Amino acid sequence: MAVELNKFLDVVVEQGVSDLHLTVGLPPMIRHHGHLKALNHPPLTKDDTVALMRSITSERHQQEIKEKGGCDFAFAYEKKARFRVAIYTQKGFIGITLRQIPSRLRTIEELGLPDVIKEIINRPRGLVLVTGPTGCGKTTSLAAMINHININSDCHIVTVEDPIEYYHEHKKSIITQREVFADIGSFSEAIVKALRMDPDVVLVGEMRDLDTIQTAITAAETGHLVFGTLHTTGAARTINRLVDAFPVAQQEQVRTQLATALIAIISQVLLPRADAKGVIAAYEIMIATPAVQHLIRENEPHKIISAIQTGTKLGMVLLDDFLFKLFIQKKITYQDMMEYSVSPADLAIKMQEYAKQQQAALKKA
Repeated sequence: MAVELNKFLDVVVEQGVSDLHLTVGLPPMIRHHGHLKALNHPPLTKDDTVALMRSITSERHQQEIKEKGGCDFAFAYEKKARFRVAIYTQKGFIGITLRQIPSRLRTIEELGLPDVIKEIINRPRGLVLVTGPTGCGKTTSLAAMINHININSDCHIVTVEDPIEYYHEHKKSIITQREVFADIGSFSEAIVKALRMDPDVVLVGEMRDLDTIQTAITAAETGHLVFGTLHTTGAARTINRLVDAFPVAQQEQVRTQLATALIAIISQVLLPRADAKGVIAAYEIMIATPAVQHLIRENEPHKIISAIQTGTKLGMVLLDDFLFKLFIQKKITYQDMMEYSVSPADLAIKMQEYAKQQQAALKKA
C-alpha cells in the first residue's frame, strides 16, 4: 500500500472521520461530522490517483474499472479499521472514495432506534425494509439488528452483500456472509441459493433490480425473515418504488404479495448534532397493520401517512414527528429539522403551534 495512502488513512482513523475523497485537482478531502475539509497536502495528480487505486485493488477490480468505469469493495487497513471503497472514473481520471466502517457493532439502543424495532425483528417471517439516502446509516442499523438476532436467537443468518462491510462472528446463531461477485454472481442468485441453506434470516444488502426485489418478496412469503434496503425516503415512496419496478401487468399481483409479506419499513436520515459533536439519526417507522395492508392492496400508499399517525401506540412514527422531537430536545437545529423534513410547510405550522403553547405556559407561570 502506498505510503501516502497510509498517512491519509491514519488521519481518518485517528480523527474518527467518516469519508476520504481522493480526486484529481484537489488535495485529499475528508468528511468530518458532515462537513468536507481539505488535508494539508498538494492537489492530487492523475498519476497520484492511479497509483493510489492500484495500491488497494486486485487485478479483478482493475479489470472491472476498465470494463465498467468503476468498482466497489471493502478492505482492511492493517488492524486499525475497515473501509468501503468506491473507485470511479470521471473526465477520464480515477477518483476514489473510502468510507470508514466502524470497528465495533453498535447496539440498537446506542443508535437510538425506537424500542419497537426489537419486536419487529423478533418476527419469524416477513419482509423488513430499511430505507434512506446513501450514507444515512442503513448498513449500520441493519448490522445492529442482525447482531441482536445473533446474540439472542438460535438461527441461521445468511447475508448477501456488495461488499461485506461489518464482519459478524457466530454467537447464538450461525452467520454466513456472502459477497456478490466474489462468492456468488448476483443478489437474486444469492437469495435463491440461500434458500437451500436452511436459513431463518436473510439479509439482502441492496434490492437494486427487479429480479432481486421479486426474489426477496418470495423468500419472505415462504417463511423466512428477510431484511432489505432501498434508497428511498418514507414508507409511501418505498412502496411505490417496489411496485413501479414491475411491469404494469404484474403490479396488482405485487401489491397483494407485498401486503402479505411486509412487516415494516424503517426510513432514516442522518443529521449533524446541535448538542455535541457527531451526527444523530431520525427515523420513520411504518408497521404493516391490517389497515396498512389494505392501503397497499388498494394502491393508496398516499394514505399511509395518516395510518402511521394513528398507529403511534403501536410504535409507528412519521419522520417529521421524529425530527420535531429531536429539535424540542435541542439535539438538532431548526434549520436542519426543516432541511430534512418531508413536509416543511406542515412542520412549520406545527412549530408555530408549539411556540404559542410555550408562550401560554410562560404567561401562566
